[in-house]
Amino acid sequence: MSLPLTDRVIQLAYDPGVSPQGGGLPGLSVLKNVVNSINLFGIVAVVGALAVSLGVWAWGHHTGGHQAEANGKKGAVVAAGAALGLGAANGIVAFFSALGSQVH
Repeated sequence: MSLPLTDRVIQLAYDPGVSPQGGGLPGLSVLKNVVNSINLFGIVAVVGALAVSLGVWAWGHHTGGHQAEANGKKGAVVAAGAALGLGAANGIVAFFSALGSQVH
């Protein structure tokens, strides 16, 4: 038996009443520490990548290696973008989570 269209729309618009809450599962503080450590590891790796990229850029510039210079520039831009993303990750997730909670 098929439901009328209005009943199907009402079922789709049903609010299940689920919202994120802290303290519901054990180990949440451990998970936060793991994620913070992964973020720190990523930032340290980006610092290393930026240093290598800047070195390649300088080496390519001083030796006339245009390909090495271009790759160093690309690496520096990518490392800077990765640093921006890692630093802003918490804010980006918080922004879109708040934006998503406004959808009704």
